[in-house]
Amino acid sequence: GGRRRGANMAVLRIDHPDIIQFIEYKNNLDKITNFNISVGVTESFMKAFADDTDYELINPRTNEVVEKLKAKTVFDKIVISAWKTGEPGIIFLDRMNEDNPTPHVGEIESTNPCGEQPLLPYESCNLGSINLSKFYKDGKVDYDRLGETVDDAVHFLDNVIDANKYPLEKIRDMTRSNRKIGLGIMGFADLLFMLKIPYNSEDAVKVAEDIMSFIQKRGRQKSQELAQERGTFENYKGSIFYPNTEIRNATITTIAPTGTISIISNCSSGIEPLFALAYVRNVMDGTKMLEVHPYFEKVLKERGIYSESIMKKIIEAGSVEGINEIPDDLKKIFVVSHDISPSWHIRIQSAFQKYTDNAVSKTVNFPKDATQKDVEEVFRLAYKLKCKGVTIYRDGSRNEQV
Repeated sequence: GGRRRGANMAVLRIDHPDIIQFIEYKNNLDKITNFNISVGVTESFMKAFADDTDYELINPRTNEVVEKLKAKTVFDKIVISAWKTGEPGIIFLDRMNEDNPTPHVGEIESTNPCGEQPLLPYESCNLGSINLSKFYKDGKVDYDRLGETVDDAVHFLDNVIDANKYPLEKIRDMTRSNRKIGLGIMGFADLLFMLKIPYNSEDAVKVAEDIMSFIQKRGRQKSQELAQERGTFENYKGSIFYPNTEIRNATITTIAPTGTISIISNCSSGIEPLFALAYVRNVMDGTKMLEVHPYFEKVLKERGIYSESIMKKIIEAGSVEGINEIPDDLKKIFVVSHDISPSWHIRIQSAFQKYTDNAVSKTVNFPKDATQKDVEEVFRLAYKLKCKGVTIYRDGSRNEQV
């Protein structure tokens, strides 16, 4: 109680001589259990994959070519392992470095454990998330209040950089030199329910783009104001902003998974769809508590449909899809993760990534019977739609799951 093992991310470049061993390493789930692993994929590898040609493995110590492998063979191995256990994920390294705001300071080689924060050596995450379910008003998004909250959040996160106590001087110096912050969101699925918009729809993609473009633009404006008062970040000269845009923070926006904070805030996590509308929570003394999504419960009660027996049916089915008592218009809106095809998961991720300085943490959930071909298609789509990385999880592919 009261402690948590450190989470880690291990990333190995696709052109490293040990890449095959790395890809298949977590097929045995007893190994490095507190690590996520991802393969750092390059543009040249993706070209070799598209052209069905070989690519080179390079010794990182000598920069000499040590071997050639068929790109498709290696890509297939990534797909098979991800299908088996959900690991490895993929990080598109060159794409992350295209958006590296301080290329003169160094190249980005890795991210934090959930993949949303590409960082240079010794940099740290400084993230905050806005609960979108609190910004619904009269059938639409309350952009006035959202704007004020973005201003406060950017100001707050910038203060954290100075108020924080750092475990190492190198971490303090790097963090203060670039002043990266990552303002993101949670409660997106809840907001869509309130707006009566299905997660798996063009309308949801538009809402995602509208909200994130607003947060990014407003956040940058606030950071520029702070630069006037407090000065730019130390590595500003040589950054992508120099000399035209004086700004306080090298990055402003990030979308994190918000696991614990979304539970505390009683909202859906990050940009994920809801995993279940109703479920039984097992409490420590063996008590079983019925948990129902509050907005879903409210709508059912308003429509005179709510009953414990219907809730039990929904829990057993895992979705409202096949429940006859639930009207079709509600079935369309109240979709959960497994009602949503993997391509919609990626499309929503891509919509948010367009307006996110750092990256987006998102898991593409597959049903148990998904095929390796399904996984491959999602990896291809994530690349095509300009995501910075992709993580998948096939239901039941591990003995223990959340």
